[in-house]
Amino acid sequence: MRRPANPQVGGDVRIAAVWNQLAGVMDPELDESIVDLGFVEDIVLGADGRVDVAFRLPTYWCSPNFAFLMADDIGRAVRTLPWAGEVHPRLEDHMFSDEVNRGTRLGLSFAEAFRDFEVGSSLEDLRETFLRKAFQRRQEAVILGLRRAGWSDPAIVTTDLATLDRAVITDPEGLRQKPRYRDILLARGLATRPSDLAFVTLDGEAIPATGLPVHLRGLRAVRINMEANGALCRGLLDARYDEGPRAAIAAPSRHACGGDGASTGCCGSCALHAAGAVPAARDAGTPLSL
Repeated sequence: MRRPANPQVGGDVRIAAVWNQLAGVMDPELDESIVDLGFVEDIVLGADGRVDVAFRLPTYWCSPNFAFLMADDIGRAVRTLPWAGEVHPRLEDHMFSDEVNRGTRLGLSFAEAFRDFEVGSSLEDLRETFLRKAFQRRQEAVILGLRRAGWSDPAIVTTDLATLDRAVITDPEGLRQKPRYRDILLARGLATRPSDLAFVTLDGEAIPATGLPVHLRGLRAVRINMEANGALCRGLLDARYDEGPRAAIAAPSRHACGGDGASTGCCGSCALHAAGAVPAARDAGTPLSL
């Protein structure tokens, strides 16, 4: 889905390095790579090490806080390259692209970039919410992978990090998520030593074997919601940019989660407003539905 980059300086090696960094940038709601989702439009390298990354989203009105998070994460990821100079993420074809692009270019916070709007809760609070969902989705995939490999529930809930590292998972999704789950487990400080439990709750509590089925039902609900939103995002992006069949792709009048955009409990990057109501939200002073 992604379009070819336009290397001006540095050749394919540096372009490939940028793509590699971008592959690790996640859509905050879906926990999927923005490269895999087809969000990255173009990469341009400048003679002074400047890197411009153009990206787009499934709709003109995708939630601005998610767009800002992705732009910020793009900048952080590419700046880790030792040769990169100025890094400029550029959001295209979006109702708030000016605010997002200006904010990331000047190093502003989300609240500063959107100072003319009522932006509600902290962007870091939102980031934490979706990191928690990412943890849950990855954990479920690994647990199910172990079950399919013949592990019993008591063995799963008592395994430590060292044992998980040695575990052989052949289930494709479990295999894919195993290193990602380990990364987020360590990043959140839920397991830091080889002897620490590999499977705990978000609060670091042990999961009893008898409670694992109930625990998995909660994880399953998170995963289904994320997968549904991911499928909708891909379909809308294909339809918007004519990159695939439009059959069965229609923009609903309500959010994918069933909300209407007025509540912080709604979904985010797949949020769909009624077509006639979206432009009005662009006027300064109008509260954003974040």
